Amino acid sequence: MIIYGVALLAICTLAGVILGDMLGVLLGVKSNVGGVGIAMILLICARLWMQKRDGMTKDCEMGVGFWGAMYIPVVVAMAAQQNVVTALKGGPVAVLAAVASVVVCGCAIAFISRINKGEPLPDEEPPVILPAAPITTTAGGR
Repeated sequence: MIIYGVALLAICTLAGVILGDMLGVLLGVKSNVGGVGIAMILLICARLWMQKRDGMTKDCEMGVGFWGAMYIPVVVAMAAQQNVVTALKGGPVAVLAAVASVVVCGCAIAFISRINKGEPLPDEEPPVILPAAPITTTAGGR
């Protein structure tokens, strides 16, 4: 049942909003800082934790799968509630946090790609083209 996934999402959303508000207070910004992202990370962690401990029933897995498919609309709707103008008027901390997060993510991607070289992909095989069937006609035009 999808209700189990909704309950898990609601718990993670509330925790994300609370942690985002606390982070905003710590940074001196009168806004929620990263609450939506924190909520989605908590949802992923909760799902993985439940799967490791065999606590994820088929119904719950279907509910979480449903919200996985609804990820983008939920994030857009939740992010629309955040007051970006207030965050920017609160000081350069929001802009600095955004730039810093982009730089940290870029460095993390570069670091991971250098650590895990992997093996090159195999060469592609040329497509097999089958010969066309010969055209035959029957006597009498039929």
